[in-house]
Amino acid sequence: MATRSVATVFGGSGFIGRHVVKRLAEAGHIVRVAARDTERARQLTPMGAVGQIVPLYASVTDRALIERAVEGAEWVVNLVGILAERRPGDFQRIHAEGPGLIGAASAAAGVARLVHLSAIGADPDSRSLYARSKGQGEQALRSAFPAATILRPSVVFGPEDNFFNRFGALAAMSPVMPVIAGATRMQPVFVGDVADAVMAALRRPDAAGRTYELGGPVVLAFRDILAWILGQTGRRRPLVRVPMGLARLQAAVLERLPGRLLTRDQLLLLQRDNVVAPDALTLRDLGVTPTPVDLVVPQYLQRFRRGGTRREEYVVL
Repeated sequence: MATRSVATVFGGSGFIGRHVVKRLAEAGHIVRVAARDTERARQLTPMGAVGQIVPLYASVTDRALIERAVEGAEWVVNLVGILAERRPGDFQRIHAEGPGLIGAASAAAGVARLVHLSAIGADPDSRSLYARSKGQGEQALRSAFPAATILRPSVVFGPEDNFFNRFGALAAMSPVMPVIAGATRMQPVFVGDVADAVMAALRRPDAAGRTYELGGPVVLAFRDILAWILGQTGRRRPLVRVPMGLARLQAAVLERLPGRLLTRDQLLLLQRDNVVAPDALTLRDLGVTPTPVDLVVPQYLQRFRRGGTRREEYVVL
C-alpha cells in the first residue's frame, strides 16, 4: 500500500459515501466510517483489508464525537445531508451547524485536507430551508477551516439513487406520471464521478479553499427526464402537469406521512434550475470527465420494465 494515513468520512455508509470509502481503501488509507448507523457502516468492511475500514459511531451534531472521529486523521470528508426534516430544526443542526463543528474539530486536530459535500443552489438567503441551511453550512465551514474544498453536485444518479429509481417505480405503479415544475432544468451527475471528485479534491493542492459545482455532460428539463424514464421502463403513461397550487396542497399532506415523499420545501427547490453556473469550477477542473446518464441509468431501470425490452411511446397532456 502507498500509505497508511487515516481518512475519516462522515456519512460514509450512505449512497455517495460507499463509493468514497471504496476509493480511499483502494488507495491504501485506514478509513474511519463515521456514522450513526454503525451496523450499516460495518457492511463496508469487505471493501478493504482486515481492520482497514473502521466503523465509528458519530453524529455531526455532537462536538465530542466529531473530535474523536477526526483525531489523528490526515483527511476528512463530510457527506452528511438530508432531503427532509424528521424534526423541526434538523436542517439547521445537520446542514448549517454540523459543517462548522467538523471544520473546527479538524482545524484543532491538524487535519491536512477537508472536503465538504454541499449542493448546487446552496444560498444562505434562499427561501428554501434546505438550500439556506446548506449555504449557512458552507459559511460556517469556511470560517472554521478556510482551506476546505466545497463540492456542490446537481442530482446524483447511480444504481442505488433516490431519483431515477423513485420515478422508475412510479412509472411502474401509477396510471399517470405527474409533472411538477416540468421546465426546471437539471444536470444529473454520476455518483462515481462525485466520488472521483472527492478524491481529486483531497489530493490536489490547488483545490484547497475552492468551490466546485458538479454536473453531468447534459442539461435536461425535468419533464424530459420523466419522459425518458417512461421510455426506458417501457411504460405508456400520460405526463400530467400538476399546478403548483395543487402540488403545495399535496405536499402539505405528504410531508406529515412517514417517508416524506414530498414536502413544501422541496417544491421551492423544484422551482429553481439545478445546473452548474457558467463561471463555476467543475468536474473537468478536477480532472474528472462527466459520465452521461444513458451509459448508466438504463441498466438499473430495467427492473421496472414489464416483460421484454420493447420500449413504448409516451403521451404528453
